Formats: sequence, C-alpha cells, structure tokens
Amino acid sequence: MTVDPATHKREQREYWAKAAAGWRLNDERMRKATAPMTKRMIALAGIAPGMRVLDLASGNGEPGLPIAHVVGAAGSVLLSDQSPEQLDFAREKASAQALTNVEFRVADAEEIEVAEGTFDAVTCRCGLMFLPEPIRCLRNAHRALRPGGRFAAAVWGPPQLNPFYTLPFSVLMRYADAKPPDVGQLPGIFAFAERSRLVALLSNAGFNDIAPEALELTPADYESGDAYWEAVQLSGPISREIGKLSAEAKERLRVDLIETVTNGNPSGPVRMNGYAILAVGTK
Repeated sequence: MTVDPATHKREQREYWAKAAAGWRLNDERMRKATAPMTKRMIALAGIAPGMRVLDLASGNGEPGLPIAHVVGAAGSVLLSDQSPEQLDFAREKASAQALTNVEFRVADAEEIEVAEGTFDAVTCRCGLMFLPEPIRCLRNAHRALRPGGRFAAAVWGPPQLNPFYTLPFSVLMRYADAKPPDVGQLPGIFAFAERSRLVALLSNAGFNDIAPEALELTPADYESGDAYWEAVQLSGPISREIGKLSAEAKERLRVDLIETVTNGNPSGPVRMNGYAILAVGTK
C-alpha cells in the first residue's frame, strides 16, 4: 500500500488532536501498563544522572518524563511530538511532577532539527511504526547523538502475540469495513513485527552493536467490561473506527466486544497481553 507522507501526517495530527481528551482520562492506567517498557528502554539506552536525552514521538510524556527523573537536575530531556495537544498534557504532567529539566517542542520525528552530537541518548517508544519514512527519523537520531551515544526504540511484535490489539479489531470487523494493517506494512502497528526489519532499519541509519529483545506486558488491564469499553472508545486502538459507526451499530459492538473480552462475564476483569520488541543501537 502506498501512503502519501503529507496526507498521513495530517491525518495523524487530526486524530491525536481528537484523541487527546481520552488519553488524558486513561493516562494513569496506560502509564502503569507500559511502565515495564519505559524502564527497560531507560536501561538499554544507558540513561543515567546528568545526561542530555532526546525523546521522539513523546506523546503525553512517556517515556520522556520518567527519563527526566532519572537524569536529574544536572541532566535534561527534550520531548518532541507532532501533536501540540499531546505535548500540552505532557507539560501539565511535568509541572505537577515539579520537573524543571524538560523542554518541549512540537516537531515531526522525521523532520526535527537539533544540533549534531548534542545528546547522550535518544529514545522513541511506539512511534517508529506509525511514521511513513522511519529511516529519516533514525538518521535524525543518529546525527543528534554524540559518538558512543545510544538510541533505544520499542515497537509492537507479531499480531498473534498482541491480543490487546487484534482481539478488539476482530470484533470490530463484524460491524465496520476495517482490518488491522498487515505485518510489515508502513505505516502500521505491525510494521516491525519481524524484529529483523527493526534491526535492518537501525543498521541502515548507521547504528552499530544493534541488540533486539522481546518484552511481554499487559497493555489492557481493566476491572470490568464496562471500564474497558469506556477506555477503548476514547483512546483504544479501535477508537477511530468506533467513531464512524451509527448509534445502533456502536451499541451492538459494545455488547459484543464486552462479551468477547470478558469471556462471557461482563462484570469480570479484562486482561489482554502484549508483546513488544525493543532494540538498542550505538553511534
């Protein structure tokens, strides 16, 4: 599938602007669910007190804000994202956490301009697969790093190991003309589901000592089917498609989806696993 980069980026900005309110409501739950990913990325990138770090596609501040706590007052973090609405929330969180070592910049990860060799580490969590030309992002990251600096990224692995995404989509397909992107499709959540593609991308951007690894986590963890539905229609992977449905179709989807994800017990908990691929490379 051929995607026009400019059109895709415009659509992404529009989507994130509309989704910002839902992400605010679900922020704490999602932060806890993805905390293992953030922690491991910090370790892979070798982030330590006093470092200067660039976080690409920062969204609402993860993992940039946790990184800011690690580097401390002697260090600094530049959080960047193409969505001003998402970064506005990240700013609010930084203020609430009394962080003074952070800077925010509305910038496309493929286009951001920073001085060469000024960062000790660069991170990008769950952003690469949604870029139409991720090699440009990686070359930016490589240029931004000092010699010996590290770039750490996280993406989602194979569809069959990510039911948090594929299960709700399988139900949605009964009500909407929608399907999840294919493995390897750029841009798309499974663009780097085969870790060899992520390794090749880092290598083509000039990184050395590339090391991929897997991480299992639980991106969907809710106390009930109703709680899951409230979250997924606001900020979940199928929220955009839900918004296109008629009221009648939306209600039928709600009942069906809750029945499916709770195994027939709507008042029971919802837990769906995820499988991420992380990789680190050195300049």
